[in-house]
Amino acid sequence: MKYELYTDVILQKNLPNEGLCIGDVGTVVEYHQVEGLGPGYSVEFFDMVGNTVAVVTLPESALRSPTTQDRPTVRPLNSTVGAVFEET
Repeated sequence: MKYELYTDVILQKNLPNEGLCIGDVGTVVEYHQVEGLGPGYSVEFFDMVGNTVAVVTLPESALRSPTTQDRPTVRPLNSTVGAVFEET
């Protein structure tokens, strides 16, 4: 699936080094080839007040489009995040 620039996507894998979890919502900011992985995207992730948390390059397989079954949620960036990574 090709994602258009500046559309929202949902992360499909944990990225603990960037502080990101499955289900985090990001915005596609660039399309390019990821070496050895094919089509990929640079995705920017924000906190709830609009500050950039991370910009990561990901293969298309690490993303999905939002659906009507998805609901926004909030998780603080503290020791709870470590527990989220341990459970998945």
